[in-house]
Amino acid sequence: MSPSREPPSQATPSASAVWPRILDGVAGLHPAYFALVMATGIVSIASHLLGLGAIGHGLLVLNVVFYVVLVTLTVVRATLFAGRMLADLFDHGRCVGFFTTVAGTCVLGSQFLLVLSNRSIATALWCLGIVLWCLLTYTVFTILTVKANKPALAKGINGGWLVAVVATQSVSVLGTQLAHGLHPDSQELALFFSLAMWLGGGMLYIWIISLIFYRYTFFPLEPSELAPPYWINMGAMAISTLAGTMLISATPGSALLQQFLPFLKGFTLFFWATATWWIPMLVILGVWRHGFRRFPLAYDPLYWGAVFPLGMYTACTWRLAEAIDLPFLASIAAVFLWIALAAWATAFLGLAHEVLTRLLARRGDEGLVR
Repeated sequence: MSPSREPPSQATPSASAVWPRILDGVAGLHPAYFALVMATGIVSIASHLLGLGAIGHGLLVLNVVFYVVLVTLTVVRATLFAGRMLADLFDHGRCVGFFTTVAGTCVLGSQFLLVLSNRSIATALWCLGIVLWCLLTYTVFTILTVKANKPALAKGINGGWLVAVVATQSVSVLGTQLAHGLHPDSQELALFFSLAMWLGGGMLYIWIISLIFYRYTFFPLEPSELAPPYWINMGAMAISTLAGTMLISATPGSALLQQFLPFLKGFTLFFWATATWWIPMLVILGVWRHGFRRFPLAYDPLYWGAVFPLGMYTACTWRLAEAIDLPFLASIAAVFLWIALAAWATAFLGLAHEVLTRLLARRGDEGLVR
């Protein structure tokens, strides 16, 4: 008798068990996942500004990996699951998440410019960010305007809508930084464009935050509805502050901006004060959500939308201290840097735990199949 042999297709069931899980994860990829790039990028920049160069460089390397992986997954999703992506575009709650691609692209560009002094890559990312901003701004808001079936205000709007403001201001920040060193005519054009984006982003914040504040105060709010992106209420003002400080710093070399210097300083401080006002309020709401209402604290990709504002507040406060010569603000930035680093590390551990859990679950499935 010939020796018994195992079936030749042992590896096939395990592979068939793994790939559907992977594809399902790609199909359900949240449009706001580029907040991971936003958060990592701004914490890297804040670390670089405050003298932690090694951390800044390390996070830059990591962020390039994050960006490439997310771009790849997004392309695969658009190719294989176009219907799911289109459904996200028509969803009031998820469509604004696509703006994280703009902010992530421009924040990564600022990383390359500030941490590595690489203007070429920064310029390429800025151009890509502008294209993405134009496409998404007029696609998303056109869809939201003309679609026939719309949710009630209490269900349709959340703090994540302010990512549209963050995207706008991220284009302004990187544009102002790149304007330095250009030919005078090109520099004025770049600064005018960045100024217009800064002003437009500020107006967009006023429109959206009015609806969000109205929703918070006049409709019942469940803990499940107070998702992590509500921190963007503060983050959108923090990046508006940063954009203002960049314009102020560019004033000495610009005849255009010199005419607006008092206005720039006043509104930049106004934005910073608004961001600062939000911090205690958001902490209180977080305690109410997780402490009093016992809402479970588990990893969610949307938590990167809470890490980003902390890093941005650090960077904008440091830059504001320089722009309007208020050294005592630098001590606030120094404290918030460690808070931002702790928040980033916590979210990263949550991400690592999520990935490892999924991998172990897949191996368990393979063992059961065998």
